Amino acid sequence: MEEDGLELRAAPGFVQADVREEFPGLRLDWITVRGGRRASSPELVQRLRALSNRYRGSGVVAMRTQPIPHAYRAFFRHIGLDPDVTRIPSEQVAVARLLHGRLRSRDRVSDALLIALVETGVPVWALDAEFVGPGGLGIRTTVEGDRLGSGQRSESLVPGALAVADEGRVHAMLFGEVATEHAVSSRTNNIALYAVGVPGVPAIHVEEALWTCAQALGDPRAGP
Repeated sequence: MEEDGLELRAAPGFVQADVREEFPGLRLDWITVRGGRRASSPELVQRLRALSNRYRGSGVVAMRTQPIPHAYRAFFRHIGLDPDVTRIPSEQVAVARLLHGRLRSRDRVSDALLIALVETGVPVWALDAEFVGPGGLGIRTTVEGDRLGSGQRSESLVPGALAVADEGRVHAMLFGEVATEHAVSSRTNNIALYAVGVPGVPAIHVEEALWTCAQALGDPRAGP
């Protein structure tokens, strides 16, 4: 995370050399913002209600032809996932909205992540910044002995899978949920937000997703 006064800047995460060679255009950007898991604000709840109106049945079907969803669908196929079975994040949200009739508010962090995804099409995840090593976040393949998370609840991982990690620990599988013990909690003071971009998704959209999330979380460096 790079800061210049009150300006909020995304830091480019590392991508392991062989991963970068196999998947040119894959990127991870991340920032650190202040805060922890709190009840959502009335403003965020109202914002989700307004965003719910973006989804209609025909529009959800047509999403996959739009540039950003199409790019994530193509990348999922590239890494061996069928996007019609394992949906990309934006399609997961769209289908859930149709099933439930609205975008559901959960808490301030979850709502901010959801708003960023709906408004930009780029998925963002959050973890407790205390668990991030000094070298920052990036994407690499798992190796023998890697575990998802840390402590007694961590899980052994199969080598060769794409993961979001720092120099010492794996925090999440790529496009997967953050390890439970690394997730943002009520005890969290600073949140590490990261967004994953794939080939065909301009860098500015990845940065916008992080800024949108930071703004929704109320970090003053992201503006009003």
